[in-house]
Order: sequence, then C-alpha cells, then structure tokens
Amino acid sequence: MPTDHQQQLSVLSYLAHRPDDQSIYQAIGVEPVINCRGTFTIIGGSVERPEVLQAMHAAAGFFVQYDELATAVGERLAQVTGAEWGLIASGCAAAMKHVTAACVTGGNPEKLIRIPDLSGLDKTEVIVPRYSRTSYDHALRNIGIQIVMVDTAEELARAINPRTAMIYIVTGRGSDAGQPLSLETIAAIAAPAGIPILADAAAEDLTIPPVHLERGASVVTYSGGKALCGPQCAGLALGRKDLLMAAWQASAPHHGPGRDDKVGKEEILGMLAAVEAWVTRDHQAEWQTWLSWLEHIAAQLDGIPSVATRVEEPAGLSNRAPVLVVSWDPAALHITGEEVAEDFARNKPRIAVGNADTEEQAGIRISPNQMQPGNDAVVAERLHRILTKTRPPRAAAPGAAAVDLSGRWDLTVQYFTSVSQQRLFIQQDGNWIEGVHQSEYSVQDLAGVIDGEQVKLRSHVRQPGDSIPFLFAGTVEGDTMSGSIHLGEYLTATFSAVRSRGHGPRQPISIPNGPPLAT
Repeated sequence: MPTDHQQQLSVLSYLAHRPDDQSIYQAIGVEPVINCRGTFTIIGGSVERPEVLQAMHAAAGFFVQYDELATAVGERLAQVTGAEWGLIASGCAAAMKHVTAACVTGGNPEKLIRIPDLSGLDKTEVIVPRYSRTSYDHALRNIGIQIVMVDTAEELARAINPRTAMIYIVTGRGSDAGQPLSLETIAAIAAPAGIPILADAAAEDLTIPPVHLERGASVVTYSGGKALCGPQCAGLALGRKDLLMAAWQASAPHHGPGRDDKVGKEEILGMLAAVEAWVTRDHQAEWQTWLSWLEHIAAQLDGIPSVATRVEEPAGLSNRAPVLVVSWDPAALHITGEEVAEDFARNKPRIAVGNADTEEQAGIRISPNQMQPGNDAVVAERLHRILTKTRPPRAAAPGAAAVDLSGRWDLTVQYFTSVSQQRLFIQQDGNWIEGVHQSEYSVQDLAGVIDGEQVKLRSHVRQPGDSIPFLFAGTVEGDTMSGSIHLGEYLTATFSAVRSRGHGPRQPISIPNGPPLAT
C-alpha cells in the first residue's frame, strides 16, 4: 500500500481533489513558473488555447487511420493558410527533420530505411548560410547529411552540385530582403537548379498566405508551442505538396528514421485547431492586453530612485510581442539584473524574466505574451519589493587569493555515466585568472576569479551551430581543487583537478641552416 507521502505526491491525488490549477505540479514537488520570458521550450513553450484543448479532448478516445488523417489535415491546412499543402509533426524540429529526409530520399522508401547511412545515395548535402547555423540544425544532421556553409551568393552558386539535397535557412537574420544572402537571392539561385529551400520560422507569427513561400521558400516550418499557442509537442510545415507527402512518409507511424518523432492524433487536431483559431483571433486586442499588463508593472515602479522603464515594440515576425525593459543604477540599488533574474527564478513565486544588464546599467526584460491574467500584479509587487530593499554596498574587490593557481592542471570531469580527462592552463594576476581550457574535443579561452580559496572559472566550447558553457565553481586546497560545473542546458558535472608537476623533455634544439637533403 502507498504511504501517505506517496499519496500526497500524486497526480491522481490532484485529479481527485483539484484544489487549484497548479497543484498538479506541486503534487509531485515541482513549483510552477510565471512566464515573463516568452515561448521558451525549457519552461513549457506557450499556454495552449481553450479551443486547442477542446480539440485534443474531442480527438481522444477514438481511432482513425493516420494516412487518411494526414491527407485530410493537409487539405484543410491548405484551405486555411493558402499554402499548397500542410503537415503536422511532433514539433518544428521534427518537421525540419522529415523535410530533410524527403529531400534526401525523394520519397523512395528503399533510401529512407538506409538513413542515416547515406553511402550510395545521390542527395547527401544541405547548403546553409553561416547566419543560419544554430543548435536546431541538429534536426537536419540527424538524417546524416553533410552541411555545406556559405557566406556569399557566389559561394552558394558554386556549392550547388548534384549531391545538393536542399538549402536551409533561418528566417529573419540575414535572410531578410536586401541582405546579401536574402531568401529572394537564394531562391533566384536555387530555382534554376531545382533545389528546394526549407525556411525555419519556428517562433514567428503565421502570415496568411505564408510570406516566406511567396518569397521563394519551398517549405516553411513553425512551432506549435510558440505564437500559435498550439500543442507544445507539435509543429507545422506548409508548402509544396510533393515534398510534404514525402516528409509524411518519413515520419511516424511509418518506420524509418522518423519513427521516433511520433505525433498523436490529439496533437494533430489540436494543432489544426490552433491554426484555424489563428486566423480568427483578435491579435490587436491581445497586443493591447499585453501592453496594459506592462503598463501596470511600470506604474508600480514609478518613483523608485534611479529606476526607469520603457516599452519596446518589435516590428519583426519572430517572437513578436512588446517588451518592458526595467533599468536602474546598480551602484544605487546594489543589485544587477542578473541577480534579480536569479532571485526570481529560485524563490517563490518563481518568475522567469530576462537579464538586460549593460556596462552602464542593470536591468531586466519582461515579455507578456505568455503571462496569464493576474500575473502582472504578482510581478509588479515582487519587482517593487526587490528594487526597494535596502542592501549594503558591494565589496570593492574579492578577498585575497589563498593560492597562486598559475600552471598546468590535470582536470578530471565526471559526467553522468562517463569520465573525461581534460586540462587547464592558468595564469593568475592577483584575484584574476586567464588561460586555456583544453576539453576533450576542443581548446578554448579560460577566464575566472579566485576569492580566498573559492575559485570560479568560465570557458565556452563553440562550434558551428552549437555551444556549451563550462562554469566551474570549486574550492582550492594546496595543489588540488574540486567542485561542480554548470553546463547550461546540459545540466551539471563535477570536477577535480591536480596541479601538474611534470614537464616535457629538456634538451637542446638544433635548427638547420637550410632545407633537408633527404626526408
């Protein structure tokens, strides 16, 4: 029999009593967050609209043949959006993966089941402008393709060859009209060669008809859990019917590389409902509601010394929402925007806000598009309280360093199920540290500070499309140090390091006076 504690930490207990909206999370020990950041997947994306939930509930409990469902939904999406066809996947990244598979295989299932081994296939390369390299292009790389990066229209023209499967761009950024590698420029080069273009517009507002298709893209993809406020585990692809039928073939329930990206019938109809709702929503009224929440928060901060507020209203399509920027003099209030954001994130009521610190001012950013009615009052009270709290001035400098860390350190990093041997090469000037972090597969600059025996170090592994922060926090004891590593979205690891006393061979070096007579 379950204990009282087990009964308390139970979703079923919530369903039986329903004391309030967020207790389903609190029942298992998870504290919900007031979202003033926007549609970030790490905190749940967007809140699904009532009609989306209704459609998902109505779809549950019945059985349909999925190919028939996909065909009917494709036709309906075409009617609503003005695109030739539509496809619903288990997310924007999944849609990108399926479209990449479609461009590689051409709808040939014998090729499909070979993915990611593309040996012997003719379409194995995807061209990507450098400005479009992000961590999201893993969705393309999961198919096994080789990415070819280009910086100019001339490089793009030279890169197109018989192995080119498609061109991928992230909308906005450098793809805007007038840029050297705008979507229009890319389309003018790709069209004569018959190369399809995939446009990733994940966080954009949906335009009717889709503007990126009109500009020359073959397919455009959107996230369900962002502006559309559909299911978080759904994505939308609009464009050429032949490509999207091949993409559907490459997705679940069909076997092959897309089987792991299953989308349920509930999410399919919920996503369709979100698109249908999009074209009938009063977007101007929503905008005015968001502005009213920001105005309420700003009004509560009026009169606090050095605090200023302003509302930014972006004109672009991506993450389109007004933003309240709250700024202040950190020397007057003795707190930074980063510290406010951290306090809000860790203490109840938990609130997600953006850091807006600059060299001159401290600040935070508040996005209202995923706030819920009443959140503005909670945020205003919490922000007023923290910005009016009396704090002592900051210490002018860290305490004297207890040890000089200069030299080479042999670093052992313990990940969840593996151990990595790395190195630190440190130069120390008083409290300040710089040097090199040699991780397992790359070498990057290292910076840090030591306060007494407490050391903090920072490096950043970067490669096209990806980055990993290494934030070391540890304690030094003589010739050893140990602690934890914050890896950003990749969670945490622990480390230990030992000062290396070894050195390489010490022997004279002879420099020849000319080229060798033999090799």
